Amino acid sequence: MADSVIVSPDWLATHLDDPTVRIVDVRDAWEYDGIGHLPGAVSIPFDSYRDDSDVDRGTLPGVEAFADLLGDVGIDTDDTIVAYDDTHGVFAARFVLTAREYGHDDVRLLDGDYSAWNREHETTSETPEIESTDYDPDPLEPAESPLVGYDAVADALERDAVFVDTREQDEFEEARLPGAVRFDWREVVDEESRRLKPEAELEDLLADRGITPNREIVLYCNTARRISHTYVVLTALGYEDVHFYEGSLTEWLEHDGAVESGPVDD
Repeated sequence: MADSVIVSPDWLATHLDDPTVRIVDVRDAWEYDGIGHLPGAVSIPFDSYRDDSDVDRGTLPGVEAFADLLGDVGIDTDDTIVAYDDTHGVFAARFVLTAREYGHDDVRLLDGDYSAWNREHETTSETPEIESTDYDPDPLEPAESPLVGYDAVADALERDAVFVDTREQDEFEEARLPGAVRFDWREVVDEESRRLKPEAELEDLLADRGITPNREIVLYCNTARRISHTYVVLTALGYEDVHFYEGSLTEWLEHDGAVESGPVDD
């Protein structure tokens, strides 16, 4: 199996007949049914694994809910999961983060999205036959998890951590964590191919903002969706000291955390 958390469409195409490789489509159900999907893909819409009631931390759906979702579509704990959407992977990346948080060791993001796949590979409208499983998650212990809360973020502000804001320019200028650098999550995507830019180009883009593997990185946005994509990309590039602020700016403001505002050199 490929080692990276991100896999290419060609790699996936050669594994469509592997029963241990399970493809998860996180688009809305009407897109899965009405537009078509990758062969063998099962539907787990984005809203089904995101819960604003804070069952666990932030918007995680809760252990039991996630186990039911995967069990209902016939996924086992030792399967390789490949997730995709049709929005450059940002919603699918949230699925990857969620599955990893609940202990699924082998979960990947498809490089590109449905539209990128559809340019060179076949799609289908046929729904695969599913035999449910008894999925048994093994959530990460807090010390193992990349997810951090308000107190840990406040502590990181006192260290030489790089705070990475993955939002758009106007959001960044309205309010941001002190000293944060802006790195729009979409900067890593090639608009023409809809896939990630070459690795060397990604490393240069990140280094230009001081986002380097030797630094402690804290990612945030508004509600921890967009940082999912950046987190997966950094993981694929070999970054190890990356923290994922699940509460993001929404929680920070609720706690009256200090912010900066206004334009900066970008």
